[in-house]
Amino acid sequence: MYTIVIGNKNYSSWSLRGWLAVKASGAPYEEVLIPLETEEWEARIGDFSPSRCVPVLIDGDATIWDSLAIIESLAERHPDAGFWPADPLARAHARSASAEMHSGFTDLRGVCPMNFRRPVEILPVSDGVKNDVSRIIALWAEARGDFGRDGPFLYGAWSAADIMFAPVVSRFRTYGLDVNAGALTYMEAVENQPHYVEWRNEGLKETWIVPSDEID
Repeated sequence: MYTIVIGNKNYSSWSLRGWLAVKASGAPYEEVLIPLETEEWEARIGDFSPSRCVPVLIDGDATIWDSLAIIESLAERHPDAGFWPADPLARAHARSASAEMHSGFTDLRGVCPMNFRRPVEILPVSDGVKNDVSRIIALWAEARGDFGRDGPFLYGAWSAADIMFAPVVSRFRTYGLDVNAGALTYMEAVENQPHYVEWRNEGLKETWIVPSDEID
């Protein structure tokens, strides 16, 4: 039994990644949701997270407080869950793409926070955001073209790389960012993935407001 500690489902993109990873493992779990930027957050987050960030996976005596580390830990514990492609070349590409997402695309992440409740509306963006979008679309096309022809996701089957890019799909949709037909087809596959649908629907029901993530 795992415990996954997360923030608001409407806003917390990193929590989405950790939660999707737990769901992909197929293992039973307990969910602890602490609303961001609230008195409850300030009072409770230190009990779970040494970095005071989410997500956090608690696995017995182990505390894992980073999304990519959570994915890798679960991949080790559940080798049959398909977190990474079986083919070595595809697996290397998927790990590189996931690491690039983990550390990069700061313009997109800063300007376009995840917000499922925001009405879909085109947001004028900077050249930095446009460059991030272009790089992501190119990366998706490369993964799909070289390794993903046997299924609708980046490497065919749902994998850790799709988990890492799932919040990007929501951002592209919410802010009406300019994507090509290939990217749109991939986005639609993610938007129909059952675990993603479950998270999004629960996020839409939340009533908490995080002012810093509400972009006009």
